[in-house]
Amino acid sequence: MSNRNSIEFKVWARHALFTDPLTRVGGEKCSYHLPTYEALKGIAKSIYWKPTFIWVIDDVRIIKPIRTQTKGTKPLDYGGGNTLAIYTFLSDVEYQVRAHFEWNTHRPELKNDQVDGKHFSILQRMLERGGRQDIFLGTRDCQGYVEPCVFGSGMGHYDGAGEVTYGLSFHGFDYPDETGNPVLQARFWQPTMVDGYIKYPRPEACVIRKDIRSMTPKKFGEGKLQGAVLLARELGV
Repeated sequence: MSNRNSIEFKVWARHALFTDPLTRVGGEKCSYHLPTYEALKGIAKSIYWKPTFIWVIDDVRIIKPIRTQTKGTKPLDYGGGNTLAIYTFLSDVEYQVRAHFEWNTHRPELKNDQVDGKHFSILQRMLERGGRQDIFLGTRDCQGYVEPCVFGSGMGHYDGAGEVTYGLSFHGFDYPDETGNPVLQARFWQPTMVDGYIKYPRPEACVIRKDIRSMTPKKFGEGKLQGAVLLARELGV
């Protein structure tokens, strides 16, 4: 991993809701105790992303104690109107995240946009500004905030707490434009937290998968994607 494609940031929020997407059809939602790889990848993409590259989440550190809070909500009903549901959120969360981006080899039409220095400069500027898009921890009900940090710095609630192993959990999605396979898949793994740290396996290392549906990636080409150099000029990087 190069320093020119890596990022370390802190993310915090009043609530978080990291659920298994395969069980979201029902009215009740209950959060995992740990953030999912896909949720952290979504946060990194909200800071800065282009289809030229893929975000890879390396590690997360749990800073505050894991607490849950149950709340009554009124989500939209598929048949129209609202329905009553009980959601179990994580309360008062804070994480340190380490991640990096890699070029998307399944996007050969965007090869001219693979300018790592410019992307890294824009990424740093966007992180200092709190992200290019709104930050959410699992769902839009849980808005959060990000800022740069040094991964592993400061005190954490689970420092020296030892090892905790969790059961089968959702890891993330395999999208056709990132895998070359025309099928949307869900990945699963069994996370282990050691002294508050969780190291995520790379997506290709997850052996448990479930096919969701067929999907074809959107095509990009000349004139359909704003180049990194032009964007950097607009941002004054």
